[in-house]
Amino acid sequence: MYTPVPPVKPVSALCEEHWVTVNGLRIRYVESKADGRPSCPPVLLIHGLLGYSFSWRFNLAALANHANVYALDLPGVGFSERSPLMDCSLDGLASFVLHFMDAVGIQVADIVGTSHGGALAMLLAAKAPARVRRLVLVAPVNPWSEQQRWQNRMLSTELGTWLMRQLWALAPVIDRRLLERLYGDPRRIAPGTVEGYAAALSIPGTFDHLMAIVNSWAADVEALAAELPRINMPVLLIWGGCDSVVKPASAELLRAHLGNARLLVFPGVGHLPYEELPEEFNRALCGFLFSAENR
Repeated sequence: MYTPVPPVKPVSALCEEHWVTVNGLRIRYVESKADGRPSCPPVLLIHGLLGYSFSWRFNLAALANHANVYALDLPGVGFSERSPLMDCSLDGLASFVLHFMDAVGIQVADIVGTSHGGALAMLLAAKAPARVRRLVLVAPVNPWSEQQRWQNRMLSTELGTWLMRQLWALAPVIDRRLLERLYGDPRRIAPGTVEGYAAALSIPGTFDHLMAIVNSWAADVEALAAELPRINMPVLLIWGGCDSVVKPASAELLRAHLGNARLLVFPGVGHLPYEELPEEFNRALCGFLFSAENR
């Protein structure tokens, strides 16, 4: 069933807010259109576990200089509909995003995914390689992060779920502290960032949806490892050198298991380089996706 949400302003004056029904769920996305006739396929942005289209607010305009850009709120998070019947596995979400692409008329896209969204993007590219031209993965969840595997096993227990529910109830108090852990330099947190993320996390049903994702995470990541050899399109891996969520040590291992990947590390940056150093991130991203030598 549809969860009513308050009116939401587009993330910037250059973006339009839209809604589309996918698999019976009402899904919110923002679109930033390129001027004139775009010279490249559209770009689809897939946020991380606690994010939504808001995560890409500093990147949409730069990308729209070259292509139409779509940033969706995945089902169950952001301002999209929540449903307890949703298949929250990585495979289920990858299939959902493919259906979203069909619904908005995207045949082929460059896909940018971060964290959990990066794992989702990898599986999508493996399942439907003809739909993905290039792939950009920002600190993606991957099979070689030992810390991530320990955390996921713990959170999948009844005790772990209970502890997370208690922390969730305190979220308005600790939001700033949690966000600071995602940055290499917390002084780079832009005004309005905490409030922007908190607005979507407070919607009923969000916690249960996120825990459903976490509970299938270990099996999902194991299954993802078997799919990596099927990813043959050009891939750019981007990491923050101080990422405490998905450790940079896993980056080279992931790169070695992808057929055509390069790695870029931003020193002193945390888990959200697209927010922490947006200008540098946008230059790297647009260079990879749109430079003449890469077409």
